[in-house]
Amino acid sequence: MSNVSASSQGVRTAPLRSGFWLVVLGAALWGVDPLFRIILLKSLTSSQIVLLEHVVLFLVAAPVMWRQRAELKGIRLRQAGALLVVSWGGSAVATILFTKALSSGDFNAVLLLQKLQPLFAIGLAAVILKERLPKNFAPLIIVALLGTYLLTFGWTIPFGHVNSFMGVGSLMALGAAALWGGSTVMGRYLLGSMKYETVTSLRFILALPLLFVITSMEGAPWQITGGISGSAAVAINLLLQALLPGLLSMLLYYKGLNTTKASVATLAELSFPMTGILINWIVYHQLVTLPQIIGFALIWTALFFISSQQSRQGHQAELIKQN
Repeated sequence: MSNVSASSQGVRTAPLRSGFWLVVLGAALWGVDPLFRIILLKSLTSSQIVLLEHVVLFLVAAPVMWRQRAELKGIRLRQAGALLVVSWGGSAVATILFTKALSSGDFNAVLLLQKLQPLFAIGLAAVILKERLPKNFAPLIIVALLGTYLLTFGWTIPFGHVNSFMGVGSLMALGAAALWGGSTVMGRYLLGSMKYETVTSLRFILALPLLFVITSMEGAPWQITGGISGSAAVAINLLLQALLPGLLSMLLYYKGLNTTKASVATLAELSFPMTGILINWIVYHQLVTLPQIIGFALIWTALFFISSQQSRQGHQAELIKQN
């Protein structure tokens, strides 16, 4: 009888742990984006790339959404607002704010402020989702953020004086961090009543009209250089970007988020900058420094212990149910 009970607990609590690592894997795939974007930027602007990417994603997501159309009848006002935060805020507006912040503010200050995203997600999760942080979670947050800092800045201090943080660029960076953190929380809220395939599809579909408006207002000409070979290269890279760091990453991310707290998922997303370091090392042959290795190790240590906490919490929850 005890063997059956232990086996049952393992089966039931496995989704908690596997969900966490699905979020890690989904976020890690975002790091391969530069492999395709660099080639695309030779012919298109950032907004044009994102628009075309979402057109491809729309063609994939529309049939899925049609099969799940019954879920649309149950959408209420709060869910509609959450969908706009995820699609417009997380996908479009946050990216625009961060890009403008980099061009109009102190570069290092903007990067440092963007690293506050997990704090926004954790705070919003506590207020909106009433999530409680696991025991000993605060030290893991510090370890993970320290690791991210070392990945980005190494041993250096990223700003010379406090005035670096006083400006429109810094406000834009904070706005982007808040929207990305809010997108994680709202995604978790939506998964309480919707399938992860539906949330993923609606994220792409709802962002498309806004991206059309943004690209039209930009007014940049559409031109692809290099003739047929250039057009083929753009098409292949666009397709790969849409399907790998776009569709596949978000499907894995939302499937994992379905069984993972938003406050925990926001730290799982730190696999994204780690992938960027590996891509720079393997593909672009950039030297990996000692601080980056230490930062890499700190983030993985934090992720390992968070995953272990998820497993223990699942076992405790099952024991409470059985009693």
